[in-house]
Order: sequence, then structure tokens, then C-alpha cells
Amino acid sequence: MSIARLQWITFAPVIFLILWSAGYPIAKVALAYAEPMTLLTLRFGSVVVIMAVLFAIIRPPLPETRADWMHLAVVGFLIQSVYFGLSYLAFRAGIAAGTAALIMSLQPILVALIAPGWMGEAIGWRRWLGLMLGLAGTAIVIAARSGVETPSLFGFGCAAVALCGITAGSLYEKRFGHGHHPVTANLIGYAAGLVLIIPAMLLLDTMQVDWTWEFAGALAYLVIGNSVIAFGLLLAMIRAGEVARVSALFFLVPPLAALLGWLMLGEIMPPVAWIGMAVAALGVLLARRG
Repeated sequence: MSIARLQWITFAPVIFLILWSAGYPIAKVALAYAEPMTLLTLRFGSVVVIMAVLFAIIRPPLPETRADWMHLAVVGFLIQSVYFGLSYLAFRAGIAAGTAALIMSLQPILVALIAPGWMGEAIGWRRWLGLMLGLAGTAIVIAARSGVETPSLFGFGCAAVALCGITAGSLYEKRFGHGHHPVTANLIGYAAGLVLIIPAMLLLDTMQVDWTWEFAGALAYLVIGNSVIAFGLLLAMIRAGEVARVSALFFLVPPLAALLGWLMLGEIMPPVAWIGMAVAALGVLLARRG
């Protein structure tokens, strides 16, 4: 193995973890200057422009059938519109960055439970135990956070629907994905998400944006740091055979997001909440190993 490749494999997971985790508190920073659907419209529109430029340069193949186009659009709707749309509404309702990241970390458990059922496979006890531990850990964090600020039922409801969106998107991709070029898949997925977010923006938002340097920096990070670099690193690591390490990274996202939320937003996580995060991480680990 060359030195350059060894260095890339060593540092890429760390860079990905930081970029991905920071997306939670930075999204909350941006939401102080723009409403959720307006922010997503700006984010998705910027990503579509970047992907369109990359598409014009690289010229990757397009989907061959109408069904392939539909599958990419459905995944884009579930992940970009439902997951991000409801996540941003949850942030706006006051859900802490670390709590939101923890709720979303239950997604691998749900996929591990639902996917085998589609194929008629038995579900082992480790997956059920992992789900119970994940839910218990999340409940501990929510209860601990309630001592700091009153929880928002609307916010938790939005987070729960966002979790369902990314779970459904993952399952749909698992069943109907055909290994399309990432630029093509992202261009179609983000375009589909943008088309469906715009009506929500027109219906729910006033579309007013406070164009400060803080907002511009947060938006640039969400577009380039999250949507382009972090997601690109994720695909690159998986293609390099780093699937196990990539899965392990997601155990670290909630505590790092909580730490960054404290540093950037002053969101306090009581000591008991950190215990809940450890319990939930153990649950995710058991479900993935099962």
C-alpha cells in the first residue's frame, strides 16, 4: 500500500466524522437567520448547481430507464425532502443538536430490523436487544435534557418523521439502487428534493433571509462541507473497502454533535445524558453486528 493511500485512509474517516457531526449545530446556526424550507431551498439549489457543473465536466451516464429515474427521485424525496425538511423543523422547534443526532443514529437499527423481513430472513435477538438499548438510551438523553429545557413534542415528532424518512430512503435504495454514478444520483436526488421543498417553502415560510456573514458561512458549510465533501468522502471510503470503519464512525456522531452543540450554541448535556448516549451507541453496535 502506498504512503499516500495509507495517509488518505487514516485521515479521511476523521475528516468525515468532524464534517458530518458539525452539520447538526451549524444547521441550527443557519436557522437563526432563515426559515427551514427557505434554508433548504438555498442549500439544495446550490448543490444542484455544483452537481450540474460536475455533470457537464465528467459526463457520467444517465439512468437508462424511466424506472431508474423514478427510483433516484424517490430516494431524493425521502432523504432530501422528508429527512432534511423535518430535521430542520425539529431544530427550529428547539431540539438540541446532540439529541437530534442521537435520534437519527437509530436508523441503522431500524434498517437492520426491517430489511431482513423484506427477504424473509429471521431477525436475531441481538437486533431486538439493540433496538431496546437504542430506545432506552434515547429516552435517557431526552429525560436528562428535559431538566435543562422543556422538550418540544412538535420537535420530537418532526425528528421521528425525519428518522422514518431516512430509514425508508435507505431501504428503498437498498432494494432498488443500481449503482448509478454518484454525480448523476446526487444531481437527480437533490433536484427532486428541491422541487418538492419549494412548495413547502411557499406554503410555510415568509422567505425572508438575514444575509449576514454568519449565515453565509453556515450555508457555505452545509453546501460544500456537508453535501459535497462529507458525502463524497463517505462514498469514497465505502468504495475503498472501509465499510466497517464507516459504520463505526456513526457511533461517534451523537456525542461529537453534542460537544459541538455545547461549544457553538451553549446546549448543555447533563452527565446522565452522556450515559444515555453510550447506551444508545451500544444498541446500534449490537444491531449492526447482529
